[in-house]
Amino acid sequence: MFGAMPLWIMEETVKKGKIEKILERVQGGEISIEDAVLQLKKEPFEDLEYAKIDHHRELRQGNAEVIFGEGKTPDQVLGIIEAMVKQGQKNILITRLYAKGAEKINERYPLQYNAESRIGFVGELPKPDGKGTILIATGGTSDIPVAEEAVWTALSMGNQVQRLYDVGVAGLHRTLAHLDEIMSANVIIAIAGMEGALASVIAGLSDCPVIAVPTSVGYGASFHGMAALLSMLNSCANGVGVVNIDNGFGAGCLASMINHR
Repeated sequence: MFGAMPLWIMEETVKKGKIEKILERVQGGEISIEDAVLQLKKEPFEDLEYAKIDHHRELRQGNAEVIFGEGKTPDQVLGIIEAMVKQGQKNILITRLYAKGAEKINERYPLQYNAESRIGFVGELPKPDGKGTILIATGGTSDIPVAEEAVWTALSMGNQVQRLYDVGVAGLHRTLAHLDEIMSANVIIAIAGMEGALASVIAGLSDCPVIAVPTSVGYGASFHGMAALLSMLNSCANGVGVVNIDNGFGAGCLASMINHR
């Protein structure tokens, strides 16, 4: 599980040059505040040769860029983190990060790491400022790694999260025992492999958006999540949206956007 995070502060820096000129034009009445914000949203990325870091993504989309760790060397991830820290990013989420890479990163930047979901987090989790609770439910225990990716993505984006694990339709009474949590959530992420029926059941019990996440859990004819994906796409329940197989990160991002509207 995630270890304790010591308190520390990253100094914020302001990029001079073009930004200063934009602000001077606003001060001089040459352009409006709205036009200045638009120009800032179009500011260029930072080129590290092996990565092009979009420092203005938070300004455009509300959340800063996240590092996809799979396929990157620990040194590459460290270089990206360092560039983000220099630009004042306080919270950095790293998905699909292997344990060896996490160990090396932790030598330079205190890292909260969950080996089960392969999520790493540099900084301190922000206080929840979403409008309600994001409920994250799984059909079985085997779906928890994908669920934890969604959990920590949502937490890193300032949401209150509630877990509801192993409530699959093989024992429907387990789902029905949590009607209060299901009916009071602002957004629900339903994560399941096998035949992926959980999303339809939960959507039929709730009045909020349900984000369905098919997982690659299952026997041969599940086709590594394709069966659950097709089942979720064909849900007869209203208000179900579907993300890609095992994409807990994508579900957490979408749930956060909904929860902050």
